[in-house]
Amino acid sequence: MSECNHNCSTCGENCSERENNPFQIKPLRDGCRVGKVFGVVSGKGGVGKSMVTSQLAVTMSRRGYRVAVLDADITGPSIPKAFGVHERACGAGDAILPVETRTGIQLMSVNLLLENETDPVVWRGPVIGGVVQQFWGDVIWEDVDYMFVDMPPGTGDVALNVFQTLPVDGVIIVTSPQELVSMVVEKAVKMAQLMNIPVVGLVENMSYLSCPDCGKKLYLFGEGKTDEAAERYGLRTLAKMPIDPALAKLVDAGDIESFEGNWLDGVADLISQ
Repeated sequence: MSECNHNCSTCGENCSERENNPFQIKPLRDGCRVGKVFGVVSGKGGVGKSMVTSQLAVTMSRRGYRVAVLDADITGPSIPKAFGVHERACGAGDAILPVETRTGIQLMSVNLLLENETDPVVWRGPVIGGVVQQFWGDVIWEDVDYMFVDMPPGTGDVALNVFQTLPVDGVIIVTSPQELVSMVVEKAVKMAQLMNIPVVGLVENMSYLSCPDCGKKLYLFGEGKTDEAAERYGLRTLAKMPIDPALAKLVDAGDIESFEGNWLDGVADLISQ
C-alpha cells in the first residue's frame, strides 16, 4: 500500500488510503446537527481573521440562522473575548456544552476550558489537532445552520487537521492590502486546492480609513492589490472592511454583537444561496 500524501483531491471518498488514514471526517454526537461549515483562513497572522469570523457569525445570526463558531486557533484564541464570554464551558456526561453568547451564537474555544483565560497553551501539534477534533465531535452542537471555524494563521498542522477531519464546505480567505497580499493569498489558495476545499472568495480587511470629517476613503496601504490577487487566481473579492476604531472598541469591550455595518453582506448572501 502506498503512503498517503494527504492530497485527498486525488482520491475518492472510499479509497483504501482514507479507510486506513486516521484523518477522516469525524461524526458529530448523536442528535447534533451542523449544516454548512466554512473555514476563515489567512496565509499569515495579524490580518483580522477573528474579526471577520465574529462579524460573519453575527451577520448570519441577524438573518435568523442558528450560528456557531468553532475557535480552532488553539494557541491564540480570541473569539470568546470578542463576544464578551468569560465563563467556562460545562460538561454533560462525556460531552461538552458550547457556551452561548447573549444573542444565541454557540461558541467553543480552548479559552472556555482553561482555568485562567490568560494561561498559555503550550502543546505540540498532534495534541492541538486532537483538541480541534474534540471541539467538533465531542461538543453538543444544537441545530446549527452555519458554523464558522476560526483557523490559526498559516498552513500548519491545525489547518491540515481541520480540512481532513471536518466537513468544510468552503474557505473564506482574509487578507490585508499590503504588498505581500499576493503571496499570502497564494499560500491559502494552494492549501485549499490541495485539500480539495472550495474557496468562497477574499475579504480584504483594513482596506481603508473613512475620514471622520468628509467621509472620503483613505487607502493607507494602497488600493487594488487584493483585487489583482483575486483576479490572478480566478476568485472574487467579496468585501472590503475599513480600519474602524469603533470596531476595535467593541471587540475590546466584548460587544462585537453590537457592531453596525454591512460590509460582509455580500459574503452572507453568497454562502446562504
